[in-house]
Amino acid sequence: MAPPLIKAVKEYIKPKKTTIIDAPPGTSCPVITAIKDTDFTILVTEPTPFGLNDLILAVEVTRKLNIPFGVIINRSNLGNEETDKYCMKEGIPVLMRIPFKKEIAVAYSKGIPIVEALPEYANSFKELLKNIKDGRFN
Repeated sequence: MAPPLIKAVKEYIKPKKTTIIDAPPGTSCPVITAIKDTDFTILVTEPTPFGLNDLILAVEVTRKLNIPFGVIINRSNLGNEETDKYCMKEGIPVLMRIPFKKEIAVAYSKGIPIVEALPEYANSFKELLKNIKDGRFN
């Protein structure tokens, strides 16, 4: 029942406000419903074979829907470099890299946003939002 819920939530979006809709990984119906008709999509992945497989599928869907997008690589210091190679080959901007850190994992497990647990990330996220709004990744 996620797609009807997502559609209902989207009815309350104010056009001049920044709205973030979080979606599950992959390319299921909730993902399609969440990203359809958006101004920009951030695809979050990890540098693993499974993460790359999901990313490739998500990129195909996002391109078919003609939505500008970029990638954030989570746990960027683990895994392999295939995700970076894929993004470079496909001309996909890597918007940010978030390394694996115990402090991030602990905060996440407690429901604490990364910018509260590690304030040094606040500027990175602010800059990311500014760059997206300015159309630097379109």
